[in-house]
Amino acid sequence: MSEGATQNGNAQPAPAILLWKLTRQFRDAERTLDILRGVDLAIWPGESVALIAPSGTGKSTLLQIAGLLEKPTSGEVYLSSVATSMLSDAERTAMRRSQLGFVYQSHHLLPEFTALENVMMPQLIAGLDRTEARLRSTELLRYLGLGERLTHRPAELSGGEQQRVAIARAVANSPRILLADEPTGNLDPVTSEIVFETLLTLVRVSGVAALIATHNLALAARMDRRVTLADGVVVELD
Repeated sequence: MSEGATQNGNAQPAPAILLWKLTRQFRDAERTLDILRGVDLAIWPGESVALIAPSGTGKSTLLQIAGLLEKPTSGEVYLSSVATSMLSDAERTAMRRSQLGFVYQSHHLLPEFTALENVMMPQLIAGLDRTEARLRSTELLRYLGLGERLTHRPAELSGGEQQRVAIARAVANSPRILLADEPTGNLDPVTSEIVFETLLTLVRVSGVAALIATHNLALAARMDRRVTLADGVVVELD
């Protein structure tokens, strides 16, 4: 697969992430279990895609592979047209830091650090100057409505506030792809609505490509596309 496929002689933009013919098998002493059987999925910059799939269908496995946290049995993950299967562990780690952002059902904030420090952390790890990291983190948290909560630690924040800090942390390094696994699953309906709308707005404004797993059909309906996993392959929904 190559960047810039042509149509009528004109180069077409490449997807931010392309999952191509992905398979994933798990073997034990007695059998081979096929979790993914040839997943194809492309997501473009600024596009939000809802992954609606029951537990046990391979949703988490797919997200792990898309996030370079797990390798497929076969197939390829292209990030910004770069094939990742032959990258070294160090190269995969570097690509995760520069290209990918993650949001989980649990916020996984560091309890001993403030909201601002939690958002600064991935930027400092990536080598950004502390002053620049502080400025960007402050801007992000203010944009997400947390300007008055910069110095609060996670235990001093509500569930919705904690998850918005986690979203800010996920996009702090300006990733091209955002992967989210049930990001509002632990929140009440009102807070879930606020956090989800914040997330979608951030996707549109930043131009990040987002794959968001959710069981909430009402929230999924507001995304650009909806897909599911059926018999180990991705199927587009209406």
